[in-house]
Amino acid sequence: MLFHEATYPVFLALLFVAFWVVARMGRVRTGLLVAASYAFYFYGTYTSAEDQTPPMGALPWSFLCLGIVFVGSTLDFYVAHAIERATTQRKKKAWLLVSVGYYLGVLALFKYLDFFIGAFADVAHMLGVPLHPKTLGLILPFGISFFTFETMSYTIDVYRGDLKAHGRYGEYLLFVCFFPHLVAGPIVRPKSFLPQLSAEPVFNEYQHGEGMALIVRGLAKKLVIGDALAANLVDRVFENPERFSSLEILLGVYGYAFQLYNDFSGYSDVARGSAKLFSYELPPNFDRPYLSTSLQEFWRRWHISLSSWLRDYLYIPLGGNRGSFLFTQRNLFLTMLLGGLWHGANWTFVVWGAWHGLGLALGRFIDRLRGVQPEVAPGLLKRIAGRVFTFHVVCAGWVFFRAPSLRHAVTAFREMGDLRGGVEHLATSTLVILAGAAALHFSPPKLRNDLERDFARSSMLMQGALLFVAILAIHLFASQKVAPFVYGQF
Repeated sequence: MLFHEATYPVFLALLFVAFWVVARMGRVRTGLLVAASYAFYFYGTYTSAEDQTPPMGALPWSFLCLGIVFVGSTLDFYVAHAIERATTQRKKKAWLLVSVGYYLGVLALFKYLDFFIGAFADVAHMLGVPLHPKTLGLILPFGISFFTFETMSYTIDVYRGDLKAHGRYGEYLLFVCFFPHLVAGPIVRPKSFLPQLSAEPVFNEYQHGEGMALIVRGLAKKLVIGDALAANLVDRVFENPERFSSLEILLGVYGYAFQLYNDFSGYSDVARGSAKLFSYELPPNFDRPYLSTSLQEFWRRWHISLSSWLRDYLYIPLGGNRGSFLFTQRNLFLTMLLGGLWHGANWTFVVWGAWHGLGLALGRFIDRLRGVQPEVAPGLLKRIAGRVFTFHVVCAGWVFFRAPSLRHAVTAFREMGDLRGGVEHLATSTLVILAGAAALHFSPPKLRNDLERDFARSSMLMQGALLFVAILAIHLFASQKVAPFVYGQF
């Protein structure tokens, strides 16, 4: 089940009623959400598997995917307590390796094994040793990269002594599988979310109004903007860049920048809004990233939960900025390189991660040469120039991120370099949607925030009427071709 499917509002409404009936019954409340979340995940993996036809069949595959989540959650719950009971650092580390090894093994098998087999064959071919290896062709389980990061952060925090092992098994299962964030985040931290699950929820009409406003906003971003740009511009340009003019390809790159933002931030909005209906708070994941004046600022605004995770569990353990300047830049580059590989087993993601790693390191190097002080705010013209430059650096990286292969990416850059004008292959309505997406992104958020606040404060009758109008408008203006959420594949 996905957020944009017709079954989701029915699922959400029924669960909302059932949850608040048993809200004061701790174990029953937890059990209800765990069962609903497992059902949500099982249905999503089953419908996805039907389209991709795994060798073992859709139903066994769905049980396997659900088993990966359940076994991993159970393992980590008991491993955390074993780490806490361990009397020596060596034993603590051994238990931690059990947990990390499980998730890295799952990722290696389902996400990276075929990639590394192919890479090894390519290297062998370059050395004159032709190989014809067989790959497994496994389907990637929904959200595998997201829930592995969340669970590893739990055992690592317990190992570091930053968190006590949680005492309630059901609540830990819920921390991992809670349906709003399970498939594509935001990546939640155990420190902030487990205490929420332990506390008795309080029925708050204003919070629920905020949640509904977020859900509607997220669906509008996804269905009206993201899917329309994907179907009418982005997919066409990136599949066959040689058929389009340089200007059309450039607009296709811009289109992907706003498609990806509206698709992913739309998912995060729906996730956060859905959680609010049960009085739980998920962290914000985006803060108008294309207003950034540097790559460093971009990564403070884009996929915030991932950026902070990579900082705390990869960059800092690698050494962070505790060594020399060059040592720090190496750590930064490696963090982004591995962050790129986290997104997918394809050389395009590796190059994308390296692009951002080099960009971040080079930006810091230039700032050091110029003696730029981070706390000194630049003037208006410098801010505008910084935003324009950073946006295009990010867009250049998106070419690799979106392209089906490195060959397609190189072709797109080459065709753009020919400087051929004309937009005869693009419909005017598509250009209007692209312009509207940019205008909404760069406009001040005050009006939107005021409208959402007024909605949350209005009566339930008024909220119902406004929701009906909003859903009708989304239905009328939504793209006819609905695509899966982009980050669901990661």
